[in-house]
Amino acid sequence: MNRKKVWIYPAMTALLATSVIGCSSGDDKKTDTGATATPTSTSTPAVDDKTKKHTITMMRYFTGDVPGPEGRGVKMINEKFNVDYKPNLVPQGTYDEKLTATLASGSIPDITVFQSADLTSKYNKFAKQGAFTPLDEYIDQYPSLKRIPKFVLDQFRVNGKLYAIPQYYPKFGFTTIIRKDWLDNLGLSVPTSYEELKKVAVAFTKNDPDKNGKNDTYGMAIGKDINPPFTQGAYWDPTAWYHKDTQGRFIPGIIGAGRKEVVTMLADLYKENAITRDFASIDWANTNKEFYSGIAGIFIGTPRGMSQAYMDGLMKINPQAKFVNVEQFKAPDGSQGMLAGTGFIGFEVISAETGKDKAKVKRILDIIDTGRTFFTDDKKNEKNPDYDWLYGNVGTGYDMTNGLPVVRKESAPQGLYPLAYLPDAIAWPEKDSDVNYLLAYQEPLKTLASDIIKSYSTMKYYANPTNAVVSETQLTKGADLTKFINDEQTKMIAGQRPIADWDKMVDEWKAKGGEQLIKEMNAEIKIKDAKEGWN
Repeated sequence: MNRKKVWIYPAMTALLATSVIGCSSGDDKKTDTGATATPTSTSTPAVDDKTKKHTITMMRYFTGDVPGPEGRGVKMINEKFNVDYKPNLVPQGTYDEKLTATLASGSIPDITVFQSADLTSKYNKFAKQGAFTPLDEYIDQYPSLKRIPKFVLDQFRVNGKLYAIPQYYPKFGFTTIIRKDWLDNLGLSVPTSYEELKKVAVAFTKNDPDKNGKNDTYGMAIGKDINPPFTQGAYWDPTAWYHKDTQGRFIPGIIGAGRKEVVTMLADLYKENAITRDFASIDWANTNKEFYSGIAGIFIGTPRGMSQAYMDGLMKINPQAKFVNVEQFKAPDGSQGMLAGTGFIGFEVISAETGKDKAKVKRILDIIDTGRTFFTDDKKNEKNPDYDWLYGNVGTGYDMTNGLPVVRKESAPQGLYPLAYLPDAIAWPEKDSDVNYLLAYQEPLKTLASDIIKSYSTMKYYANPTNAVVSETQLTKGADLTKFINDEQTKMIAGQRPIADWDKMVDEWKAKGGEQLIKEMNAEIKIKDAKEGWN
């Protein structure tokens, strides 16, 4: 591999915790160092006449049981902001289709929420067409918007203008987790390489790791599209433009040497029945169940977003289950660390038509900023009127149990609290380390998450040189190219195509548009000084 420069940066000193949302109290004046990304507008700020009621339409995706459009939370939003709020919550599984149709119609809501994958496709396309309102002049007027780091905001610039508000997400990813009790039962150590990981997976399949005398376990839980990819470093990450070809060009990790190593390992494990047998067709929810039902012993974890409900189910099956995270592997080139995330999980836009009324835009941004306000742990209780409002009031939307707020199970599906309806319900902390993920977990997830946080706090992160880079081929053919390469690599894992065909497969991918993609991405990539992106 011929490389000029590897962007690797130390991790922040601590990592995160559960996403916390709240109302703006108006006293948050602090800003992250280097976070301001937009020059302050010199135009006269719009005045929002609070006595004027605005009708505000909003569309976003929703995970879980979708509450009705006229729930208690909507009424609370209407009263607080003097609006007629009309939210359209769409099940996440059908949201992409709904969003595509809405954008194509030419009539979009006042607020539209996008998923992260839409950045270089739908968002870029329609921003260029003038469908959204430029938001540069508003950023410095709202506490949670001022906190967005420059490198995050810059990914949303189209022709120099900012048209979106990114939703907070930490910059770390996933790591492999393993059933430690199974390792202990078989006298095995935590793996430090893919070869060792493969041996553990085979042992979990053949050597009765749960000691129940039955042949009812296997190694890795994995699903369609080779998900999770079991990436143990940027070198192996399919989304990292880390490797370079013989011409010195960055290439996507999905066709790189690291990916080939992982696919080869998975093909070997498939022959041993050591990965999910029907992985080519199993969806993500059922992939999770393979691990949390106690059948598979290797999966993925992260400090944010692991399922306490799934873990509770596993602990009922095996109360003695223990877990351990796997440190990032040392790559052949000597690097060790994971790909840094983009720093967002989704984003919202305001329509260009709505933007003609700046007072209405400010009312919308008041609502958005409210959902993004961060509360420290000692402010998450009924004594804080802003927090209490957001979660629908103690005794109705949530309860205080042992000094901690616990959202009632019926609150979201019944729409009992504003959080269920806000366009952006993810708080943006002043520092990543301000967020306490551990509050979301009970044992053993709490210890597992804590161990992962410790690992991530000293890790090095690779900044993708393609962040904020847009390619016309990516827009028009990116999805098809990804599907093709995933399908072919799936065939290799399942033994339907030999690994020896790797170079031939890459050539086929290039012929379908991959070569043009590489050319366009490299033409746009500008290698920046490390401090610029992470200031």
